[in-house]
Amino acid sequence: MDIADYAAHDATALAMLIRQGQVAAAEVQAAAAAAIAQVDPELGAVAGEMFERPLDYDRSGPFAGVPFAIKDLIIHAAGVPQRSGSRLFGDGVAHAHDTALMTRFRRAGLATMAVTTSPELGFNATTEARAYGAPTRNPWDPARSAGGSSGGAAALVAAGALPVAHANDGGGSIRIPAAACGLVGLKPSRGRVSAGPDYADPLLGMGVEFAVTRTVRDCAALLDAVHGSEPGDKYLFPAEPVDFRMVITRPAPVLRIAVTADMSQAHPDCARAVADVADELAAMGHHVEQADPAIDYAAFHRANLDAWCSFLADAVTTAAAALGVTPGAEHLEATTRACVAYGATRTAADLYAVESTFNTARRAVASLLTGYDLYLTPTTAHPALPLGHLDADDPALTAPEWYRRIFEFAPYTALFNATGNPAISLPLGRTAEKLPVGVQFVAGYGSEATLLAIAADLERRLPWHQHRPGVYAH
Repeated sequence: MDIADYAAHDATALAMLIRQGQVAAAEVQAAAAAAIAQVDPELGAVAGEMFERPLDYDRSGPFAGVPFAIKDLIIHAAGVPQRSGSRLFGDGVAHAHDTALMTRFRRAGLATMAVTTSPELGFNATTEARAYGAPTRNPWDPARSAGGSSGGAAALVAAGALPVAHANDGGGSIRIPAAACGLVGLKPSRGRVSAGPDYADPLLGMGVEFAVTRTVRDCAALLDAVHGSEPGDKYLFPAEPVDFRMVITRPAPVLRIAVTADMSQAHPDCARAVADVADELAAMGHHVEQADPAIDYAAFHRANLDAWCSFLADAVTTAAAALGVTPGAEHLEATTRACVAYGATRTAADLYAVESTFNTARRAVASLLTGYDLYLTPTTAHPALPLGHLDADDPALTAPEWYRRIFEFAPYTALFNATGNPAISLPLGRTAEKLPVGVQFVAGYGSEATLLAIAADLERRLPWHQHRPGVYAH
């Protein structure tokens, strides 16, 4: 299998070729290694070096032999050093065990070939961590960001070097890079995918694990393979009676869809993408009208700032104590230090106030989604940003200023981390410069099937696969 043939297939197609004996898994993995080696010098998406051979995987799994990568944050594989995008961890800290999701990825048959880049501790909407020595670049325009925090994963998948890659999302970190790189980015419901055993509620419940893909069918099949609770998980999701892969083979029923009226922060290209998709949905027979949840966004963003900074303060303090270091400028970027300092001032009362604010937000979103099946917004307020626009090592920025810069770019995503609702970004828009633009659908808690059904319908009606970035494996 040559590189171009490999890059033309999604994970579902590659798995079928391997199962049918038309190509050996080793050939597919060799093509993937060559594809990564071809594009990564321009993208800077691999953290360190590719593995000499893929990590062990179950050869009877549904994706047996399909190339894959894990992100340098939260998830870990036994014996693989993890840096979390930070110089604090030196060359990386290896764990003795897999996380539950890593075990499920192996069981699904995914052949993990590398670790992908992340911003420092995940708190950025771009992937330009100093720890890796160079920024991660967008394959559509290498002068622009691939988004964050799962920017390395998104860059490799968008460039055809991998069909699918692990990603996680604490404020938009699956959906933002999916929008920037023209991919499908599903953030599942809180608890749908286990974060155990290391975490029960990452980032006060906002952190969610999954992946980025090029196709909806890969997204559905991967969710089938890895969703579900582990013993001891805080959220025990019941076994899903619906096969997600079957859901996407049938048209969605007629849906009630709310479209945000709040486009005040949206770039014209992002607003136009939402309007065009709303028109398409109406033409498909869905009931579409403007409506928004009743959210006090000033209160929400104060709470989200406190949540993020307290999480960063705890993570850095705990890691520094374990490593026996006093973190300074040689270990942490300037905005991380500012956020850690701010987070250290938060009290128990402040964190209870965060949960109170999030509770109010959850109920407001649930109220909206009682009257509607889906809520449609832009994914980000702007197309992919120029590199350097979100400079995490700017010493002039306070924690609130840094937070504001991130969420001025991505004001539509973080709310649904706080509420736990599933949300998906689809690459349904284009700028005049042919950059991808994502639109976001949000569904009721546990309603991934509805998201995937409408995503599959739109993929059939407004296919994005004919669009390829300038940096693409060939």
